[in-house]
Amino acid sequence: MIFENLPTTPRSEELIDKAFSRAARAGRAKSGLEAQESMLQTAANILSDNVQNVVTAWPDFETVDPFYYELADAVLRRQGTFASKNDDLEGDGGVDTLRQSLANLTWAGRQIKELHREYISKLRRSNVDTARKHRKQAFARMADIIEQVEEDLLRVSEARDALKNLPDVRPDEPAIVVAGYPNVGKSSFVNRVTRASNEIASYPFTTKGVQLGHFERNRIRYQIIDTPGLLDRPEAERNDIERQAVSALEHLADAVLFVVDASGDCGYPLDAQLELRDEMQGRFEVPVLTICNKSDRSTDVDADAFMSVTEDEGVDDVLDMAVDAVGFEPDIPPSRRE
Repeated sequence: MIFENLPTTPRSEELIDKAFSRAARAGRAKSGLEAQESMLQTAANILSDNVQNVVTAWPDFETVDPFYYELADAVLRRQGTFASKNDDLEGDGGVDTLRQSLANLTWAGRQIKELHREYISKLRRSNVDTARKHRKQAFARMADIIEQVEEDLLRVSEARDALKNLPDVRPDEPAIVVAGYPNVGKSSFVNRVTRASNEIASYPFTTKGVQLGHFERNRIRYQIIDTPGLLDRPEAERNDIERQAVSALEHLADAVLFVVDASGDCGYPLDAQLELRDEMQGRFEVPVLTICNKSDRSTDVDADAFMSVTEDEGVDDVLDMAVDAVGFEPDIPPSRRE
């Protein structure tokens, strides 16, 4: 997952202490002007490299898959502590605000390098006492720059903590999203078709963890995803952030299995279930298949397929239908011809 291995972001005070303490050690190893130059070089390298490493560790949001872009934006906008603490900072607390903070860190790294060039020239034209004064001036100005981006470092750290545990969904692999009201058998279906212990991943918009499973057909790995708390109720009952999370799923899904319970044992009338199904069909630009579960109890609905997970009837047929609906064709290079 693109956010999983992001490194921790140092705080401004921590970064300044690290730079100046190592600079002091570097200076003790030398003497005279050489010691002052070594201290300046060490501090500048540590400060500029560390803030730039924070920036380069993040993916380029211009090229991030739309699924992860919208999901990250929704997560960060939902996280109230990420919203701008600085009235001068533009953005709504989402990806745009994060990108501005990363840009501010890039600016800080460049400013540190400029200061190094400015003061190294002064040092080389000075005696030892004057060089020491210039080096202390440079340290003070470098510390001031890092303190100017203190909020940006905190903001990037908060963003990293918010995003690092998102579900490991792979946009380059075919994905089948399972939808439908609660208690219609979605989780049981996912458990059955993956035949394994599925990952229950954190998803910041749902009351329960996302269930993410995998299965293979013809050596192709398919993802199958159940998102309780998002696709189990009408859009009118979702808030703006949850709607954006559903938009992210629209980028991900290659097919949707909408599971209904015609018997009504789930606690929701069939008419309401079909209204939610119709909403999904109008929103997702991929096949939305109506799957009647608990067919051993009732088949009184017009559906694309019928199954009973508890009785193990029709489940494999539903999975085959989903694979056909996805129609995934891997990019295989043509065989070489003489």
